[in-house]
Amino acid sequence: MDKHYKNIYFMGIGGIGMSALARYFLHEGRQVAGYDRTETTLTRALQTEGAEVTYEDAVEHIPQPFRDPEHTMVVYTPAVPSDHPQMQFFREGGFLVEKRSQMLGHLSEGKYVMAVAGTHGKTTTSTLIAWLNAATGMGGNAFLGGISKNFNGNMVLGEGTRLAVEADEYDRSFLRLKPDVAVITSVAPDHLDIYGTFEAVVEAFGQFAALIKKGGDLILKQDVEIPLPEGIDIWRYSYDDERSDFHARNVTLCEGGYYRFDIVTPLGTFADLRLGIPGWVNVENCVAAVAASLCAARKRGEILDEQKLQTALEKFSGVKRRFEFYVNTPRQVYMDDYAHHPEELEATITSVKRMFPSRRLTAVFQPHLYTRTRDLYREFAAALSLADEVVLVPIYPAREEPIEGICSELIGEYVTVPWHICERENLAADLGASQTDVVVTFGAGNIDVYCEAIASELAKKA
Repeated sequence: MDKHYKNIYFMGIGGIGMSALARYFLHEGRQVAGYDRTETTLTRALQTEGAEVTYEDAVEHIPQPFRDPEHTMVVYTPAVPSDHPQMQFFREGGFLVEKRSQMLGHLSEGKYVMAVAGTHGKTTTSTLIAWLNAATGMGGNAFLGGISKNFNGNMVLGEGTRLAVEADEYDRSFLRLKPDVAVITSVAPDHLDIYGTFEAVVEAFGQFAALIKKGGDLILKQDVEIPLPEGIDIWRYSYDDERSDFHARNVTLCEGGYYRFDIVTPLGTFADLRLGIPGWVNVENCVAAVAASLCAARKRGEILDEQKLQTALEKFSGVKRRFEFYVNTPRQVYMDDYAHHPEELEATITSVKRMFPSRRLTAVFQPHLYTRTRDLYREFAAALSLADEVVLVPIYPAREEPIEGICSELIGEYVTVPWHICERENLAADLGASQTDVVVTFGAGNIDVYCEAIASELAKKA
């Protein structure tokens, strides 16, 4: 990127992907500032690291040095509306303005890109790939879509040319990347406010696969069907489907929901592995990550050391808000998860039910976006009905305005187990006063603000 842009201004700096880029440029010695709607843990962390952050949308709140178009570049997330006063100022003022995905494309040039796409599962998988790169000595950098507990952040800076990235399908952002190896974890109806139809979603994932460099590798979830390009190696993976090139075998459930397993690959079997985070769905994510690491090593003339791999998997701590335990006792369990799509909910709920068989599960769900709720309310209800009880929180709107008739109660009408509505700020008291056993809070909005309060109440029962 042109060095004369000494100032980088981020519109939506508090986003998980945007904050990673902001951290990168702070590390590079650039001046960083940005806007976001609300103060969060991420924005406070950026401020302590040297970024200037404003929560006011008026132009006068842009720091003076960042009003110079000659030395300032603007990076924005599509979640910021086009009529935002600061966006209008930058566009009309002759500034270089690029999407986050464009910037990520620039930074990936000259790198060996290991990209993970999918409507769910991509954050844990890409974070595990980044961890395997570091822990097995392969090195490299990463821009992640969540806060890695191993790296204590969402960005990794290391030696080597490998770059692990989460390839986001929202607004077709992933079409800016040219991966060397790509994983596609799932293709489901989502972001229909952008794509219109599921067929358009499938077509976009086919376009993403076509961007894989010639001679590269596509690691595709078993039974996911997209248009497949020529000139690359295509592999299938799954949890335990023996039709797949990569799959788990001899899977054994251990205490606390952890698993031991082997991973079968076309080049042999990695035996007696144990993943440092629980849940069968994470075993499947692990298969995908190991497949990507093995394909990369094979193409680059490297060796993926089995002992280092085994140790790395045991030490993997996961991602904040993905299967994150707050309380885990025989009398009370509480965990939080980012799931915000019906297939994610189904996968996580079935994982939890397997981890704690014959125990009663209460699922607490905050829907994310009015459009997603409108398009998938029946599917949400079906997934949530796999629990024993459901608590629904009002919709988190994010970038959207309300849609008449679309509310959390719409999901509840189709839930087939006992359910009720609860305001977010009342969740801790509500759950504390209820008969609970295993509780999981779900959602991509701001439900996590109350995790500590909920944990405090539920821990009293433990």
